Amino acid sequence: MRVLDWNEFNICVETTSILYKKKDFCGVYGFPRGGLCLAVALSHSLNIPFLQKPKPGSLIVDDVYQTGSTLKRVRHIPGTTTFVWLSKVKPVWWDTLEVCDPAEWLVFPWENMKFAQQDKKVYKHSRRLMQ
Repeated sequence: MRVLDWNEFNICVETTSILYKKKDFCGVYGFPRGGLCLAVALSHSLNIPFLQKPKPGSLIVDDVYQTGSTLKRVRHIPGTTTFVWLSKVKPVWWDTLEVCDPAEWLVFPWENMKFAQQDKKVYKHSRRLMQ
């Protein structure tokens, strides 16, 4: 289990802001729940609007690319750039700060450590039901 902290989050925001500072986005959208913290921070750092829904020409962010099911919902939107903090697979059409071990359970700074093991079990069980 990898526990991420706020310092790592701040480094992610700073690095991502440098990466995209010359891009002209209409705003930034973050997927609920994990992408929201990142979207708000990037909205401030890049001085662009926080969006309630993804739009053409926007930066779309999430905390982790795990199965791709979340990001696939916005892939069709023209002119968007998609970014995740951590990706469990090598990026194809999205950007990431880091590729990590697919088997590693991630606990983000806004998550409750007390429930991390329970969240992991619920997630793994839901994936078995989908197969």
